[in-house]
Amino acid sequence: MRLTEEEQKMLDGEYGKTVQKSMKVLVTLGKIYGADHMIEVRNVHSPGVSYRVTGDAGLNYVKEASEEVKFRVPMTLNTIGIDYQNWERMGFPKEFAEKQIELSQAYEKMGAIPTNSCTPYLNGNIPMMGEHVAWGESSAIAFVNSVIGARTNREGGPTALAAAITGRVPAYGYHLDENRKGTHLFKVEMELKTDKDFATLGYFAGNIVGPGVPVFEGIKERPTLENLKAMGAALASSGAVALYHIIGITPEAPTKENVVDKELTPIVFGQKEYDMVCNKFAQTGPIDFVVIGCPHVSINEMEAVAKLVEGKKLKSALWVCTSRMVKELGDKMGYTKIIEEAGAEVVCDTCPVLCYTLDRGYKTVATNSGKMAHYAPGLWNLQPVLLNKEECIQVALEGKWEGK
Repeated sequence: MRLTEEEQKMLDGEYGKTVQKSMKVLVTLGKIYGADHMIEVRNVHSPGVSYRVTGDAGLNYVKEASEEVKFRVPMTLNTIGIDYQNWERMGFPKEFAEKQIELSQAYEKMGAIPTNSCTPYLNGNIPMMGEHVAWGESSAIAFVNSVIGARTNREGGPTALAAAITGRVPAYGYHLDENRKGTHLFKVEMELKTDKDFATLGYFAGNIVGPGVPVFEGIKERPTLENLKAMGAALASSGAVALYHIIGITPEAPTKENVVDKELTPIVFGQKEYDMVCNKFAQTGPIDFVVIGCPHVSINEMEAVAKLVEGKKLKSALWVCTSRMVKELGDKMGYTKIIEEAGAEVVCDTCPVLCYTLDRGYKTVATNSGKMAHYAPGLWNLQPVLLNKEECIQVALEGKWEGK
């Protein structure tokens, strides 16, 4: 691998052992994937910040690193394992919470920005189209590659940390033009309106393409940011999708020819395929838990939830998961108060996928998130039903779902 003079100094240990270890990780990764040089990155979004994921080994490494180095480029933090301010009230165990706080403080000591969110693009981390970054968190990777048009591979905690310390990543994968072309073509033959609709399409396509690059044609009405957030999260959960294109909508796909350079047989997505996914998540009867915000809700979604529950009382537990920054906007606009007065919890900094699993005796969950529906059985032993946002609030108000 060709290294610049500065990169060679890092590898030779001239900037200390932590920088040297980080560069060794990246050089080894580059050799595995056939990269012949490094690329400078402008920012990092780190997924390795939940103590539930890192454990003591990760905690100890980050603490040691924090005594020696500062990050070369800005790094935002993904969701952690607790609500940082309200962990005691929510019932997170003290020992777990203290370890999580230690881990978070070590990252912050190196210069990390504690967004504690899976939607960094809603919290100030918005790269430019074509910009090289190093992002973790599957839904955020899909969004930054596809909707923004920046460039990242699927970084894990260790490689994201190494990238922030060195400001480099090896040049392979989605950093290169030739790997950003479509591998599968989907013909959408139904109108998509809600986040659930886009999540359902994402879940269907992800199951087929795995780590491929799906291209969607036939989506005529421009999706909202929230629609695309939901679709990317589902694509990355049922598959391992890091990049997708919507012809005429996403920035790299003004035409099919821009993203498809070989003959692809179209895969139809219509009502039959839609129903097939929905039937996988078709729990009915009493529902004791409802989750909105996987990925974290925007201020627009928070407003919508507030309007739906205003002046009412919930029968099921409801988590509205978001970042601290969005919640502060919600506080100022009165949304938080309305939601909490209805009996819901506005949960910050974490989400049900990455937090300590609280045992509250729940058996079923309603969600508008394909990602949450996918992971709920394995992580929380919950039987899921995938609904749109309005239906989720209906469930929370009535305590049950009887289907349509």
